[in-house]
Amino acid sequence: MNWLRIKELVRKEFIQLFRDKKTRPLLVISPLIQLIVFGYVVTTDVRDIRVGLMDQCKTPESRQLINHFDANRTFRITRYCDDPKGLEDLLLRRKVDMVVKIPPDFSSTIRKGQTAFVQILVDGSMSNMASVRIAYSLTLLEQFNIKFLHELYARKMKYRSIDARIRTWYNPNLDSRNFYVPGIVAFLIMLLTLLFTSMAIIREKESGTMEQLIVTPLKPSELILGKTLPYIIIAQAQMIMVTILAVFWFQVPLRGSVGLLFLATCLFLLSTLGIGLLISTVSSTKQQAVMTTFFFAMPFFMLSGFVFPISNMPAAVQWFTYLNPLRYMLVVIRGIFLKGVGLEVLWPQFLALTILGTLVFCGAVNRFKKRLD
Repeated sequence: MNWLRIKELVRKEFIQLFRDKKTRPLLVISPLIQLIVFGYVVTTDVRDIRVGLMDQCKTPESRQLINHFDANRTFRITRYCDDPKGLEDLLLRRKVDMVVKIPPDFSSTIRKGQTAFVQILVDGSMSNMASVRIAYSLTLLEQFNIKFLHELYARKMKYRSIDARIRTWYNPNLDSRNFYVPGIVAFLIMLLTLLFTSMAIIREKESGTMEQLIVTPLKPSELILGKTLPYIIIAQAQMIMVTILAVFWFQVPLRGSVGLLFLATCLFLLSTLGIGLLISTVSSTKQQAVMTTFFFAMPFFMLSGFVFPISNMPAAVQWFTYLNPLRYMLVVIRGIFLKGVGLEVLWPQFLALTILGTLVFCGAVNRFKKRLD
């Protein structure tokens, strides 16, 4: 293998990449913008619940319950209504997220020491958000119940309940941003390397320079290496940029080894670059390459555990996730960012990335032939 020939091909590839004014923003600005947008958009934290309220009781007790909702930062009472159909219409038109209906006998029932009912209607079109809103509402009602019992009975009361003092490790405030942002970093690196590498050979064919590469003394392995090394360097530079943005902009803790993170990135790039090269060798035009890239990118995203837990998937689908390099990279990057673990814990993921990357990259090299057909 002649490293001088590879060096010149790498230099040519960098010149060709940065000479195109349309490509330069995609290499530098695009990953930063996408991380900022996704970092703010992709979150499951429920911070602003719009409440529609119907108070049929209108007593100090009902107002006290209303004040509990109004004083909580998570809930925001936006609509008051006296007509039940009007409340249903608010839910239907998505002007509120949930509805609280206090019945006329609310005050008299609790003054008798009996159980009073409060109806809560939640928009269930987004089931995950609905379950969180219901859980928050039940917690608030339980707090109101305890406080009201203390006021109703002026004596010390003991409750037979578990005194739960919960401490969450690695993400104490349960910020979903700390969970999603490292995953977005891995997904962006995968998407960009797949996209650019898939057009590496196609660009030569469409620009008419493939014939010149064929007649050179470059071996197929040297040509592949010269084509992929620039993207490895660019991907690592992008990794540095988005990691700095994740740590200093989004305040995501980086507790593990930076060197181990970039070693994992190199192993991950073996798979993504190999798949990109395979796409480039089987495609005839840039349009085909782009469409095939997204054909791979979407299943990788859906089957990685980024949003949906792999354990919740059907057993047959779970077997396919073992062929997904993003699955292993997400475990590694979240383990390094949030837990600060090392190779002694993450070695199964590193091993899987190495095996997958070697097989895919070697397959891409063997598939490539120095000919036009």
